[in-house]
Amino acid sequence: MLDWSQIDTVLLDMDGTLLDLHFDNYFWLHHLPQRYAEIQGISLESAKVMLKSEYDQLQGKLEWYCLDYWGERLQLPIAELKREVMHKIQMRADVPEFLTALKRSGRRIVLVTNAHPASLSLKIERTELANYIDELISTHEFGVTKEQQALWQQLQARLGFASARTLFVDDSLPILAAAQTFGIKHLLAIKNPDSQLPVRDIEQFPAISDYRVLLADIEQQPCPSVGLRPI
Repeated sequence: MLDWSQIDTVLLDMDGTLLDLHFDNYFWLHHLPQRYAEIQGISLESAKVMLKSEYDQLQGKLEWYCLDYWGERLQLPIAELKREVMHKIQMRADVPEFLTALKRSGRRIVLVTNAHPASLSLKIERTELANYIDELISTHEFGVTKEQQALWQQLQARLGFASARTLFVDDSLPILAAAQTFGIKHLLAIKNPDSQLPVRDIEQFPAISDYRVLLADIEQQPCPSVGLRPI
């Protein structure tokens, strides 16, 4: 599936890729509508309809991922509301072994998420992601999202990765397509970003539902310039 002898840098999405997307889906589709309905004194159904309309208009734009935008738009403390259900934030069960293998192989590991910095901080607080990853990046630092070519240009300028020797893993097919357009050679999709939803059929990109199928190949093909390193 992947030629690890040709991969030095691994760029990883966060939500749905390293973390179970169930938290985010639950928050935006259930918890936030419920709390908005309570605070505004409207029905839950009305709140869901209103919020869905907002979501549809902003999908893929920086505002969609921006807690500051939603806080001002809805007049709600979004970060505080997320903390009400933060117990649902979980790493995927297959992620610790995958990240451990990547780290031991000597490859550079960078998290690149569209999540707002406050959301990223909450998830780092709740999980052990920071123990495995060399650099944590929110695209809000660049003012554009992974769906846009301007992000990839700025990201490469900052990290200095070689597109032909970089693997990018994400659960979003439009984002993977954007990375492909930019020239990222090695791409991998996640079939099961939300543990509570069915596994998806994906044909556009190589795709997996369990990182553990990759472990043997990673171990057998350490980063050419580094080699295996102890953990």
